[in-house]
Amino acid sequence: MNIEDVENYILEKLRKSLSPTLYYHGAHHTDDVVASALNIAAAEGIVDEESLILLKTAALYHDLGFITTYRCHEEEGCRIARLMLPHFGYDTVQIEKICGMVMATKIPQTPHTHLEQIIADADLDYLGRDDFWPIANSLYEELREREMVADIQAWNKIQVSFLTAHTYWTASAQAGRNAQKQAYLDELTEIIKTY
Repeated sequence: MNIEDVENYILEKLRKSLSPTLYYHGAHHTDDVVASALNIAAAEGIVDEESLILLKTAALYHDLGFITTYRCHEEEGCRIARLMLPHFGYDTVQIEKICGMVMATKIPQTPHTHLEQIIADADLDYLGRDDFWPIANSLYEELREREMVADIQAWNKIQVSFLTAHTYWTASAQAGRNAQKQAYLDELTEIIKTY
């Protein structure tokens, strides 16, 4: 498995092919998910090299489908992974594990393995971080560009529903992110009371 070549290929593809109106789902988000996934993996005690390579590969591929489609981009990312990863030395079993992780980021999240839980948490790590507001705003702008949300009031109501339903899957993400996520939920709940 040649992770360096995979990373160079994916990041170049994302930078060249993604719509500039993907304010949230840009290459910067992929970079963020890779870093978050590896941080969570370390906190969760994942040390074997193959698992870490598969996790990083899945994080790189998890939003690649956006280069061709907005909806069902996870399925598209898996389709591309199955085509491309054999050229980088990945076998069928490894590719299916990667696709399982990519699909674990689909909302609503339903991870089945520990690695799937890690990437699911990494994809939504920002919900409990200090940079929540600017990242949430970038997603609002992206959705508004696509006429998928009407206005900031509707967006804040969506955020309250989403944060209320969301659960971190790993013990480390729960310990590290739940309190801040709850604070944002409380703040948003107060905001929508003014509408």
